[in-house]
Amino acid sequence: MRTKALVGAGLLALALSLSACGGAAGTASSPSPSSSMSAAAGGTPSSMSSESAMPMAMQKGEFAGLNGKSVKGSVSIADGKVTLSGFSSDEGPDLHLYLASGTDEAAVGGGTRLGKVSFNTASQTFTLPAGAGSSQYVVVHCDKAKAVFGAAKLS
Repeated sequence: MRTKALVGAGLLALALSLSACGGAAGTASSPSPSSSMSAAAGGTPSSMSSESAMPMAMQKGEFAGLNGKSVKGSVSIADGKVTLSGFSSDEGPDLHLYLASGTDEAAVGGGTRLGKVSFNTASQTFTLPAGAGSSQYVVVHCDKAKAVFGAAKLS
């Protein structure tokens, strides 16, 4: 009986932490097509310049929502920059963009954090930090709730 109570408490804690990262799908504001956020302009914490970023081959992908969340848009990586286009996501208080080998928590934890991502800004650019190797996914993650919102598989 005590085990069931502990499991129930654990599930309740998980549900509360996930709810801390935004509402149901479709609650995000419409992105503004002329919006732009740049890592260099203070939109994303980054102290790396494009000169120090490791060059990568051109990669592209399309976002898809995961875990009941909505994430849309495309991503391209070229010339030391990660660029989001037509991007929108469900709202979350602590959304960040990661380069990762997969879309689970372990992959995100071992990935490269690119910076804070705005859920309702259609165009955003991030500078690749030095030492960022090639990755299979660009992941939108709520750090506060430890929840993956969506990802784009790179090719």
